[in-house]
Amino acid sequence: MTARDKLEAPTGETIAAISSPPGEGAIGLIRISGPEAVAIADLVFRGRQPPSEFSSHVQHLGEIIEEGRVIDQALLSVHRAPHSYTGEELVEISCHGRVLVTARVLAVCLRAGARAARGGEFTERAFLNGKMDLTQAEAVMDLIRAQTDLALRSATEQLEGSLGSAIRSIRDELTELLAHIEASIDFPEESIAPDEGLRLRARLARTQEKLGALLATGERGRILREGVRVVIYGATNAGKSSLLNRLLGYERAIVSHIHGTTRDTIDEVINLRGIPIRLLDTAGLRKSSDELEQAGMARTEKSLGLADLILHVVDGHAPKPGDFGARGDSEILLVNKRDLPEHADWEGSAALRISCVTDDGLAGLEEQVLARIGGDHIRAENALAINARHQDCLRRAFESCQRADATLGEDSSPEYAAVDVRDALSAVTEVIAAESDDPILDVLFANFCIGK
Repeated sequence: MTARDKLEAPTGETIAAISSPPGEGAIGLIRISGPEAVAIADLVFRGRQPPSEFSSHVQHLGEIIEEGRVIDQALLSVHRAPHSYTGEELVEISCHGRVLVTARVLAVCLRAGARAARGGEFTERAFLNGKMDLTQAEAVMDLIRAQTDLALRSATEQLEGSLGSAIRSIRDELTELLAHIEASIDFPEESIAPDEGLRLRARLARTQEKLGALLATGERGRILREGVRVVIYGATNAGKSSLLNRLLGYERAIVSHIHGTTRDTIDEVINLRGIPIRLLDTAGLRKSSDELEQAGMARTEKSLGLADLILHVVDGHAPKPGDFGARGDSEILLVNKRDLPEHADWEGSAALRISCVTDDGLAGLEEQVLARIGGDHIRAENALAINARHQDCLRRAFESCQRADATLGEDSSPEYAAVDVRDALSAVTEVIAAESDDPILDVLFANFCIGK
């Protein structure tokens, strides 16, 4: 089913889904959206008055029924179009949160005429009905998946429209530029004076500057959404798993004096001053004939290739290994076991001394990690950040502006500059909008959970 096929649904179909997380809880939420939402509510809800007579956005206590039999006691509210999340008639039922109860309430709604919603279909309808632009729709999932306060702040700002506002400002500037250039093409007898042409290039340069500033937030966005991949690696028994446990604050990995205890990669996330850090504890590297240990070391090598930062842990109480070597600028060397006498081989080594027994040096490690990933530049006041899709669109717009500027500087025919500015305008518009048959909608909303 294509995006165009699916987007015809809001005009005729009413959808329903459980919008609360799976599992047992105090409250379960069922949403119904579409032209028959209120009529379905009338069929399944019994209270002092039918839902069709409810004021918008007011909860009423009653019972969910089917064929006169009570399914559950619940609160129901009607959200009248267009003042609802989806822009359609929307009903929300708050029932008891046990899995069986919510499933039965949803089943009653489906039998009354609703269709089971696809993942992200409520937000998809909100976008199609003009309740939010594409950046805000993406922010909904970022908000759900946020792992730190800073990531949450970034998603909230985008949901409130800050990124969309910045994009619309750039779009308006490009529209004015294009209109100015096309006017000079359509009315050549009223030619643009050279100084006006220079002003035109200056306006184009300001637009490029704004595009560049947004593009510069791409890495920040990746970090806030995905986290920084920090791989802990080194020889067996160097203290890698002990370091992971210390950084997490609880015993996640098994620690033993036996070599090769860690066979698989352990992946956990910590919050380091608002920045999500993905810590990967890996199998220790050594010569081994054990097939399982070899498989673990192969995963270690793969993780190292994908790392943003490497924490190379060595045993400071033991001699330096004969095959010891660094892996480049992305590595921080950690001489562990500072609580024990340091071996002479490590004397003068430019490394951070730590102890996973006493926590000595771990505060300094946090500072080094933040310094390496540019954490000082990822602050609350700089929380706005683009994602990979935005980055692709804005990069194309920036390159089109560069070509337009080069064309204007060469005094070439303005038609060539107009083509490039039009391309830039199209690429910028892609960030906040999409046609109904654009496959990006299938990809975007497929990542949403059902009920959202």
